[in-house]
Amino acid sequence: MKVNISVFSLLAILFCGTAFAGWQNDGYYINDGYYVDNGSRFVIGFRGGISWAKAKMKNEMGTLEASYYRDTRNDTFITDLGYQNIIDSLPSGETDPYEPAGVGDIAALPVRKDFSKMAFTAGGSIGFTLPYHPQWRLEAGFDHISETDYNETPFLEGDIYLSGGDSAHIFSSGVTSTVTTDIVSVMAFYDFFEGNQKQLDTIIPYIGFGVGYASSKTTLKLTDIYGDLSKDSDLQNYGTVDDTSGVIQFADPTNNEAPTSSNIALIGSLGASYGISEYTFLDFNFRFMYVPKITWDLVNGSAHRDWFAAKDMMYTNFMIGLRFEF
Repeated sequence: MKVNISVFSLLAILFCGTAFAGWQNDGYYINDGYYVDNGSRFVIGFRGGISWAKAKMKNEMGTLEASYYRDTRNDTFITDLGYQNIIDSLPSGETDPYEPAGVGDIAALPVRKDFSKMAFTAGGSIGFTLPYHPQWRLEAGFDHISETDYNETPFLEGDIYLSGGDSAHIFSSGVTSTVTTDIVSVMAFYDFFEGNQKQLDTIIPYIGFGVGYASSKTTLKLTDIYGDLSKDSDLQNYGTVDDTSGVIQFADPTNNEAPTSSNIALIGSLGASYGISEYTFLDFNFRFMYVPKITWDLVNGSAHRDWFAAKDMMYTNFMIGLRFEF
């Protein structure tokens, strides 16, 4: 957040300085005092609305192997930890119905569900219209997309090949997670009107495009509900192994420990404004924000490990606001 604020402040100084120069000198006088308006204006706007986020979820665990046993009675598979717990509880003299099936890579399993969530969003912009070309607006902006959750149990599902020769249909783990995204942007807009001054009581459509810096803060709580993670020595660094069940109780995430993903964002906008006074415009727009990748990490103190990521995240924002042009 500190990086976002400092970047936005730098852009604000740059844009305000240029815009103020145009605002102070937005025309000139000729001959006997006839005034010519060159269309330059200082622009400031505020907006808010809803955001719909969609992305393809990808497994980022690397390699994570687990041992499995096959139930000879029905060809189902259980984890090594599940097998140990069953054997410990078998009545004396009862035959063990399981046989080793081999080792499989859990990290090869696909994520069961993609990201698709609604959130609230708000933002603001400052900038100016170009002298003699007032249809063009240049703006520096900041947008905050509120916290959304991604919760899925089971998290992974699919077929993996085991070293013993079997193909097993496996479920793995559960996740509870959140993401919050801030975007600092530089945008160019084109307003479709004629002349040097926007008309009042008229709908003026516009398009916009630009680039930005996206900072996404994520938290992740992992649950080993199938027992396939708890034998891994590295994962034991992210929680405490229960003495009775042998299952890792993963640490709860905190906002102070939440990792941040930083990306370049691509932004497009379609909208329309409606002049309600010489200086004030109602603004309605769709803003499309593309973020290439947002990553969720397992965190426990200084220990971090990538777990999954949202690839090609697209935020579609519908926003209503006020824009002032002086």
